[in-house]
Amino acid sequence: MKISPRLLAALALMCLFTHPIQAADKPNVVIVFADDLGYADIGPFGAEGYETPHLNKLAQQGRTFTSFYVAQAVCGASRAALLTGCYSNRIGMLGAPSHKSNHGIHEREVLIPEVCKEQGYATAMFGKWHLGHHPQFLPVHHGFNEYFGLPYSNDMWPYHPGGPKLFPDLPMIEGDEIVNPSVTPEDQVHLTEWYTQRAVKFIDEHHEQPFFLYVAHSMPHVPLFVTDRFKGKAEQGLFGDVIMEVDWSVGEIVAALERHKVRENTLVIFTSDNGPWLSYGNHAGSAGPLREGKGTTWEGGVREPCVMSWPARIPAGTECNELTATIDLLPTITEIVGGKLPEHDIDGKSILPLLVGVDGAKTPHDSYLYYWGNHLQAIRSGDWKLHFPHEYRSLTGTPGIDGKPDGYTQAKTGLALYNLGDDVGEQNDVKDAHPEVVARLQELAEAARVELGDSATKTQGTGFRAPAKLADFRQ
Repeated sequence: MKISPRLLAALALMCLFTHPIQAADKPNVVIVFADDLGYADIGPFGAEGYETPHLNKLAQQGRTFTSFYVAQAVCGASRAALLTGCYSNRIGMLGAPSHKSNHGIHEREVLIPEVCKEQGYATAMFGKWHLGHHPQFLPVHHGFNEYFGLPYSNDMWPYHPGGPKLFPDLPMIEGDEIVNPSVTPEDQVHLTEWYTQRAVKFIDEHHEQPFFLYVAHSMPHVPLFVTDRFKGKAEQGLFGDVIMEVDWSVGEIVAALERHKVRENTLVIFTSDNGPWLSYGNHAGSAGPLREGKGTTWEGGVREPCVMSWPARIPAGTECNELTATIDLLPTITEIVGGKLPEHDIDGKSILPLLVGVDGAKTPHDSYLYYWGNHLQAIRSGDWKLHFPHEYRSLTGTPGIDGKPDGYTQAKTGLALYNLGDDVGEQNDVKDAHPEVVARLQELAEAARVELGDSATKTQGTGFRAPAKLADFRQ
C-alpha cells in the first residue's frame, strides 16, 4: 500500500510528540516583532553595513523561513493577523489605528496569549500594540498579564507635517494606565532598551512556569532612535545602529533564557510586521531582491525575514522555503502548548511539521491572499503569483535622506503573473504563456472574494466579523 506524503508527515510528527506534554515540560514561546524591517535587514538574510551576531546565532541554532508572509504591509493590520491567526480583513482590522481611531481588537477575538493563558502560561507584552488605544482594546484586556509600551507607532508625536494639531503627545502605557503622557525624543532613545529590560525581568520572574512573551519593538520605524551604546557604531549609519540594538535585545532575551536553563525548551521567533519604508532612504531598510516595500502587495511589502529556534525540536542550521505566514503562528502555538483553537473561523494553519523539519512537509496553504485594505490585489499558489489590476505607491524617484521622506509616485499594474520560484523580484510577467495558471488563480481569488470581499469588485464577502467598532459586531 502506498502511503501519501501527508500521512508520512503526520506519522513523523506523532513520533516527535509520543507522550502528552506535562505542565513542567510545556515549551515557552517568545515572539520578537520588529517594525518596518526589510527582508534583507538582518545578517541571515544578507544585511550589509552592520552586524547582527545574536540573530546570526539564532539562525545557526534554528531555522530560517525564506518565504514567510504578513497579512498586510501596514502596522495595525499586520499585528492583528499575527495575534488572531486571521487575515485582517476577516476581523475588520485594516490599516494603522491612530490616536483619532475609535476602533480596535474586539473582545470576542481569541489571541495567542489567551490560548496560552488557558494552559497555565504567564503572559506579557512589551512594545508597540497598535490594535486600539482605548482601555478596552489594550493588551491586558486580551490575554496579557502584563503590558508596557506605546499604543501605536512612535511617529504619533509632532513629527510629520501638520505638527501637534494632527499628532498629539505620545503616551507610554503600563497595564491600562498612562504612566507618561508625553514620550519625548529623549525618551525614545531608550525604547528598545526599556522593552528589553522588561522582557528580561519577566523571564527572571516567571521561568519556573511556562510563559508566552511578545516583544514588539518600535524600531526601526521612523523616527529612528538608539542609545549611546550603539550610536555611530554601524558603517551603514543610524539605521544600522538601530538594528544592532534590536539584535542586542534578542541576545539579552536569549541570555536570560540560558541563565535560567529554559532555552532548550523555548520557541523563539523573530520577524517583522511589514517591509521597509523605502521613501526614507538611509533611514529605511532594504527588501534585497524583492520588489517595492511597505504599503504594497509586491513581495518587498509582505515577505519578511523570519528566524525560529527551539533547540529541543527545531533542527539547527536549517532553512525552510515553503510558504508560511504570521497567521500560522496562532494554530501552531496552540498545538505546541496543547490548547484549543478558537471556535470561530481562522485562516492560519499549523506549520509545526515545517518547524520541526519533518521530511516531505509542505505548506498547508493551497493559496495565499495579498490584501491592501479591502482590496484583494494578488494571490499566490505554489510558486505562481497573480497580481490583479491595482494602483500602488512606487519608489521610482530618489529617496529621502536623514529622516525626510521622498521618492514615491503612484504607479499601476495590470493583470500580471509571476513565477516566484525563478523570479522573486517580480520582473517578468508570464501570463500570456500560462493562461491555465491565470484561470486557476482567478478561480481561487473569486472564492476568496465571496468569503472576505474585495472593494475593487464590489464584493461584500460573507465571512466578515467586522468592523471592530466600539459597538458589538460579531454576529
